[in-house]
Amino acid sequence: MTGALAKLADRQWRDYRAREPGTCFADPGFVLSLPQAYDLQQAITALRVAAGDRVIGYKVGCTGPGTVAQFGMEGPIRGCLFDSEIRQTGDKLDIAAFAHLAIEGEMALRIGDDGQIAAAFPVIELHHFVFRAPRPTLMELVANNGLNAGVVLPDEPWLSSRTFLAKRATLSVRVNGNLLGSGELWPLPGGPSASLSWLRRHLAEYGLALVPGHIVLAGTPLGLYPVEPGDHIAVFIDDDLVAQCSVSRTSRVSHPQTE
Repeated sequence: MTGALAKLADRQWRDYRAREPGTCFADPGFVLSLPQAYDLQQAITALRVAAGDRVIGYKVGCTGPGTVAQFGMEGPIRGCLFDSEIRQTGDKLDIAAFAHLAIEGEMALRIGDDGQIAAAFPVIELHHFVFRAPRPTLMELVANNGLNAGVVLPDEPWLSSRTFLAKRATLSVRVNGNLLGSGELWPLPGGPSASLSWLRRHLAEYGLALVPGHIVLAGTPLGLYPVEPGDHIAVFIDDDLVAQCSVSRTSRVSHPQTE
């Protein structure tokens, strides 16, 4: 790691813990190439792991028509998922723990002992919805870990389900009972295998690989939706409620990454 990269990674990590992610992108004249952005993401990941966290999978982002249209950028991109930011369906989210909290409903995959897809299930992806550069870029998105701020998982039976690997269904997101978006389960024409194949190739370029137990967020065909205190978020497959959470404004809670 070069001195400049190490210094920048330390700044990014401090900003993240302060809930002010990516302040470097507001600096006049600050630029990164896409390879540099991935190197920075990896350097920050190393700092988080050294602080006691653990990578438990990856996200594939910026692939579906909703987010591509929303941001004007076309991926795919990769981000890391961290053990400290995994939440369970029904959890209450403290708005103070996020920078401009926004959510996505999307499908996730679990990698089995044989390295293949062992399960497919909906999740709620949480985001620090912040862009600081004059216009959003893939470089800022990647350097800020795809804006990922955690994942709300469904109940245990879903984590072993293979029903929707091939079966067609509708994925939908509701906030306070109001439908915000609905569509196909998978963002890419090739379904879950398309997202997974891209991710495997991409990780190999950086000397990384999926391992059994990893969770992979396959991307969403829907959009990214800002939420506020008092909101109740629910993700459905067809008419079945699969994952839900609510947003509250409480006293500041301790967070594993700030200890």
